[in-house]
Amino acid sequence: MKQNKIAMIYDFDGTLTPKTMQEYTLLPKLGLNPKSFWDSINEESKRTGGETMMVFMRHLLDQAKEKNIKISKNEFFKMGKDIKYYQGVSEWFDNINKYVKKLSGNDIQIYHYIISAGHMEILDGVSIKKYIRKIFASEYFYNKNKHAVFPKIVVTDTTKTQYLFRINKGKEKLSESINTHMSEDKRPIPFDNMIYVGDGLTDVPSMALIKKEGGHSIAVYQKKLKEQVIICKELSQANRVDFIAEADYRKNSNLYKKTCLLLNYVVAKIQYNLELKKSK
Repeated sequence: MKQNKIAMIYDFDGTLTPKTMQEYTLLPKLGLNPKSFWDSINEESKRTGGETMMVFMRHLLDQAKEKNIKISKNEFFKMGKDIKYYQGVSEWFDNINKYVKKLSGNDIQIYHYIISAGHMEILDGVSIKKYIRKIFASEYFYNKNKHAVFPKIVVTDTTKTQYLFRINKGKEKLSESINTHMSEDKRPIPFDNMIYVGDGLTDVPSMALIKKEGGHSIAVYQKKLKEQVIICKELSQANRVDFIAEADYRKNSNLYKKTCLLLNYVVAKIQYNLELKKSK
């Protein structure tokens, strides 16, 4: 196995966007106040011990039913165009791809992935999807009328790690088992060829796994959100991440420079290992 691939893996809400995707899409459609809605989710989750994402996905359906609004897969898809990104996100992927191509002489491939607790159906309609190799996210089951009726797949902060193993082993279809043993040298994208980008505590399990296995992670923040800045600094102090940076994806931003520094390291390591194999 020629292990010459790099994976950049992104959380979505708060990482690529200033707000959650629901605040641009579903909540306005349902006439819901974001703070009141999220407060009710957290209150029920705490009171009942329910998994937050399960409570959240059910609440959306309950609110839609109460207002007699049928949410179809096509409606979700159309909402994707309403997502607003941080500065530079639209050009980020192309800039990173060109950087790796130039750095490696086109010998190393880079793939971009999104792992999100948000809605797959909305993410299917976002403008940046053309740059993403694979999106893993929560999904609804749809009845014969193509209306959402209950959660089919729920992605949480801890289950995100499953998808890291899928990327690592090249088993990206959910129908493929990742439990069968696969030796490290047969895995298409080793963990130490991964860079994870997230914005907070919900990303800790993924960051911790990748760092433990020799990979890398970056925590991003909005400068105006002091609590988020504090969390990112704590992640850095706890060695959960390599770097922290403001969520500014423009070329020559601090985030771009830190990412390129990590890419320099990963590309050099891949080239070293490939050359080492040639000499044996």
